Amino acid sequence: MKHTIRDEAVRLSGKSYLWALSYLKPYKGKLALLVIFSLLSVTGETLTPKVIQYIIDHVIPQKNIRLFWTLLAVLVLIHVIMLAAKNVRNILQLTIGELASKDILKALFLHLRRLGFEHYERQPAGETLAMFNTEVTNVSKIYRQYLPDILENFFFVAVSIGIMAGISGWMSLVIIPSFAAYYLFGPYFERKAAHFGRLSGEGRVAFNQKVFEAVSGFREFRAFGAQVWFHRLVRDAHRHWADVYRAGATYSSARGSFRRLTYYAGAVAMILIGVYLVRHEMMTVGGFAAFMLLYLNAMFRLTLLVTLFVEQRLILHQTEPLYKFMHQEIHIREPEHPVRLEKVEGRITFDNVSFGYRDRPGVIRNFSLDIRPGEKVAFVGFSGSGKTTLMKLIGRFYDPDEGEIRLDGIPIRSLALADLRNAIGYVFQETYLFGSSVKENIRFGKPDATDEEIIEAAKAAYAHEFIMELPDGYDTIVGERGIKLSGGQRQRISIARMIIKQPAVVLLDEATSALDNKSEWEVQRALDNVLEGRTVIAIAHRLSTVKHFDRIVFVKDGQIAEIGSYDELIARRGLLYELERGEESA
Repeated sequence: MKHTIRDEAVRLSGKSYLWALSYLKPYKGKLALLVIFSLLSVTGETLTPKVIQYIIDHVIPQKNIRLFWTLLAVLVLIHVIMLAAKNVRNILQLTIGELASKDILKALFLHLRRLGFEHYERQPAGETLAMFNTEVTNVSKIYRQYLPDILENFFFVAVSIGIMAGISGWMSLVIIPSFAAYYLFGPYFERKAAHFGRLSGEGRVAFNQKVFEAVSGFREFRAFGAQVWFHRLVRDAHRHWADVYRAGATYSSARGSFRRLTYYAGAVAMILIGVYLVRHEMMTVGGFAAFMLLYLNAMFRLTLLVTLFVEQRLILHQTEPLYKFMHQEIHIREPEHPVRLEKVEGRITFDNVSFGYRDRPGVIRNFSLDIRPGEKVAFVGFSGSGKTTLMKLIGRFYDPDEGEIRLDGIPIRSLALADLRNAIGYVFQETYLFGSSVKENIRFGKPDATDEEIIEAAKAAYAHEFIMELPDGYDTIVGERGIKLSGGQRQRISIARMIIKQPAVVLLDEATSALDNKSEWEVQRALDNVLEGRTVIAIAHRLSTVKHFDRIVFVKDGQIAEIGSYDELIARRGLLYELERGEESA
């Protein structure tokens, strides 16, 4: 069982790595240039010891000053070429990393847009933000750091070992026990350092979250006298972060010390063997010097390769959630050949619709209703009866399990999502306002709207008067989620946003239920002013707001229990009558 789980983890890690590398495909040319300039840089570094070898073995004994200066000039030229190649390589590495990271970020946003409403209801916003902040950063490290560094270090080690073997095959064999010693024990320190490094990052995020909560929730902490309690939580979060940071730093230091121990021990062995070979004229002094220079650099790069591979493998484990996210099935898909509606009349038809959530089946059952263009229909009923779900189905946030919903006789599955949602305007119970200006929040409904159109929409929503009383009028910054405005003001801006869109169908999801009486009257007046001639479907808890609607549909257990005008249903003394009596007694 353990082997099966481990094998599956390895397969998933391999898939996520290949998926991450697939974003380099458009930049194959730049990647090839990166390899070429890495080889040039490596060649320059490895040629230097060979030039030094020649100077020691031939130039100095012959006291050939002219040749010395010539070789010195060659060394300078080699280093100029090497530095130029390294500089180009670094620019290419940065460019490829940035381009691939931009592509993967773009792909994430596009996939996030295509995912159905179910994802947003199930996935906390904080987890999605963490994924963008952490996992995307980790994938970017593959492009910006690990892959280029692995290539360069591999080339250096391969070329160096080849040159060393040419100088002395026997001495080259010493690399094997030296590297084996590090390979047997070094990865333990590598894994521990990387593990605690990851925990340190998570601890920093948790600590910052506590600090954010301390700043944003100061009123609640003071009101409940909980400052000491929360201060203890912040202190504990900081202590945890400090502990894992210290552990990571300790293992990182131990990793470096053990790395130096292995290749310095190998260097001692090299010196002993080298002195023996030089004394018996089996190696020249220059060859020994060149060999030692190459060995020290090659062993450092070889142990660094182990570090890079271990860290990259741990990075891939953190990348797997991103891979899984990008391979989530898209439930709400665009039609291959969408039908275009020249003009939307606003007729909504439910034809024997049934729907259930993954964890709550049978929310809507055999629901059939025909809503005429310009008709005002209210859905009422007890909590959990399926009213909000019906709204979600109209906007294609979900698709029915059975049956069909049509707009002007066209199945909404056959319409482009942009066309469908442009035909519908929403006013929700809780309006989301961006932390920008009033003007930009209204313009959200129609991005290319002029300032004149924005003002007209605000006037129609009875919002112009209070907007002009704000410190900077339409340029006033409303604060995070519109915190500087009252509930009624936020709703009227939401209505102005809907008006500027000019939708044929308007969905009101308990648009006034969270407001006081005065704010409700102001919002209701704004709604009455702009809903004439549009198809309106509203969810209402307060029956007073929908008494004048053409029809009221009482939804119970996902089915139509009663339907008719307000007066008709009250006269029947059925469910609506009981609901109103309950409101009056409350």
